[in-house]
Amino acid sequence: MKILHLLASPFWSGPAENVALLARAQREAGHEVSVAVDRRRREVAAEEPAVPRFEGLGLLDEGGLELSVKSPPWVVWRDMRRLKARSVDVVHAHFTHDHLVARWARPRGAVLIRSVHAPRSLRPSLPYADGYTVPASSVITRLLGRRVRVLPPLVDPSFRPAEDRDALRKELGLTGAPLVGMVSTFQASRRHTLGVEAFARLRRTHGGARLVLVGDGERVESVRQQVRTLGLEEAVTFAGYQQGEAFVRWLRALDEAWVLGLGNDWSARAAAQARACGVRVVAVGEGNLPALADVLVEEPTPEAVVAASESGARALVEHPSNARIAADVLALYEQARAER
Repeated sequence: MKILHLLASPFWSGPAENVALLARAQREAGHEVSVAVDRRRREVAAEEPAVPRFEGLGLLDEGGLELSVKSPPWVVWRDMRRLKARSVDVVHAHFTHDHLVARWARPRGAVLIRSVHAPRSLRPSLPYADGYTVPASSVITRLLGRRVRVLPPLVDPSFRPAEDRDALRKELGLTGAPLVGMVSTFQASRRHTLGVEAFARLRRTHGGARLVLVGDGERVESVRQQVRTLGLEEAVTFAGYQQGEAFVRWLRALDEAWVLGLGNDWSARAAAQARACGVRVVAVGEGNLPALADVLVEEPTPEAVVAASESGARALVEHPSNARIAADVLALYEQARAER
């Protein structure tokens, strides 16, 4: 099949990495696959741009689509004309802008698939598609009567356990046990404040514990102030924004990851990445986290987070491979094509 993914974002964040891994797995299965992204917003301060990443993977579409929510109406119209003229079997839209463009400019003979990456996209005005994917099984009931699959997070092969975790921690300048981490953008939905409060409680019984906060965002300084107020400066490491192999190294060093809230991508990719690195996952029951966590936090309180952390529980469920996930999505395409 000839597959075109539409991703109206200039950022290598949110669903972008999952889309790239899905496209790469589909290509490895023998299909012709490309990804069109926002080509209008070239300056993306504070976040990694998506274009170089997709270009480096050989997946970047060069079909002339600007595909931006910032495009003026005449450019959106041009995108629609260009898309309609394409020869593809599947258009897989990932954001609302993509879906609207593809809904009214579907190439002749192509099926339209829509991936819903967060529940807020499931509005009554959701345009028609031949099939849908959702980030968690709990969302399927909101698309009753339609072709739908769960699209779990795909994980890059670089995410694997450290060969020598002690040596890695020494290289990163990390000491203490347990070594707990939070790896996400500093925004309210990720509950860093809750994480710091829970860590302060954990230190009462585990005096050598250390908290590693990987990421950046608008709430970094307020969390720094909270750490100072609680007298935890010597026990908390702000690692900043990390990417590529550097991010993998920080994740591999942890004993456990606390995922206390989700942002734009409810597939909970960070939890899957942590599990792949042999890191225990303590998480709240949002999105796809119940399928990935070693132990769920019963309620978002410091006491419940500490209780979950100290439970020692480990999940034995194996996460599906990228090839298996891609095969399931390809089966959705085939079903949609056969039943049109």
